[in-house]
Amino acid sequence: MLHFVQYMNFAIAVIMTLAYFYQLVYTVIGLVQKRRNYNLTASAQHKFAAIISARNESAVIGDLIASLKKQNYPAELLDVFVVADNCTDDTADCARAAGAIVYERWNKTQVGKGYALDYLFHLIERDHANAGYEGFFVFDADNLVDPNFVAEMNKTFDKGYEAVTCYRNSKNFAANWISAGYSIWFLREARFLNFPRMLLGTSCAISGTGFMVSAALIRENGGWPFHLLTEDIEFSANCALTGHKIGYCDKAVIYDEQPTSFRQSWDQRLRWSKGFYQVDAKYGLDLAKGAAVGKKGAMSCYDIFMTIAPGMLLTLLIILFNIIIGFACMTQPHYVARRIIREVLHFIGMSALNFYLGLFLYGLLTVISEWKQIAAAGYHKVIYLFSFPIFMLTYIPISVAALVRKVEWKPIRHSSLNSMNALKEAQ
Repeated sequence: MLHFVQYMNFAIAVIMTLAYFYQLVYTVIGLVQKRRNYNLTASAQHKFAAIISARNESAVIGDLIASLKKQNYPAELLDVFVVADNCTDDTADCARAAGAIVYERWNKTQVGKGYALDYLFHLIERDHANAGYEGFFVFDADNLVDPNFVAEMNKTFDKGYEAVTCYRNSKNFAANWISAGYSIWFLREARFLNFPRMLLGTSCAISGTGFMVSAALIRENGGWPFHLLTEDIEFSANCALTGHKIGYCDKAVIYDEQPTSFRQSWDQRLRWSKGFYQVDAKYGLDLAKGAAVGKKGAMSCYDIFMTIAPGMLLTLLIILFNIIIGFACMTQPHYVARRIIREVLHFIGMSALNFYLGLFLYGLLTVISEWKQIAAAGYHKVIYLFSFPIFMLTYIPISVAALVRKVEWKPIRHSSLNSMNALKEAQ
């Protein structure tokens, strides 16, 4: 029994290490390769539309539109559209006053950003078919957009990518340990996932906001048919399977407002976890097949497959396996039970320690690498490194709850935080 437990724990550790080893390679590439070390040029300035889905976002929608109106890009080549989705405040009026083209949507059955985007894309096709849009930027209402965002995204789009994601920074890193936890995770995603993917020529993954989709791909898809709770990762999985490569623009920066209350964070990450399960169920088998075939795009399929794999849940199941073995050995002789329990406790203790240290190291590498990009005082950057693994640890109960609970899309309340000037000064 003791040898069985030891072998199983060792085998699980080896399998998990091998499965995620590619991300270690990504990390090394992200560290070795300097960021923003390339200067792309574009053969043309393309025409775009910015798409914003907003629900009761009157406090922030004007700031986002203002940052889009101040782009270092020809104003006649960028229109701004807002879908005021089931709003009970004056979001629509605020958006119109800020200069956006606004549509209002009322649908209590099909709730969520994916449905709202699909609705807006069809209306744009109906009412603005001759506008000549070549691509669409998708933003959340709480974003602020760097003045060079569109110009930089245009350069990457001009290289032939059908979708492009950006560098996602935060407006409120220093608010508390929750907002800092989100911020470090998204910065890590940019530096140590999408940046290496771009360098290696594999497809990147979009992350909720600040991405661009070509008009040709929207037409091919018949709008935005991605309606799971995590429509962003659903789109990424679909692109990996269909061979549409998502690029990454390191110089295109948005600032996103992160939740600061644990209740809102729980609700949001519960939706994300449930959405990942949905994507896994819908695309997991096809992604595994795509990775196993070994043809072009196999690495992109494998990467997305591992991204949607329920890692936190698997970690919990491994720990539960050891706990069950520990209780089961109670029927064995005392000297046998003692050795097995010692092995079980050692494994659980080392798993917890490695979990904390591993995430702390990832956070440390991220904060050091992106130090100048984080709009916060130095002591905040250091202090929240220690809480980052704890923030990630809370994903374990969230992952369990997402398995058994019915989850629906809930809006996150935002407030007007900082300005582009304030964020630049804080960096």
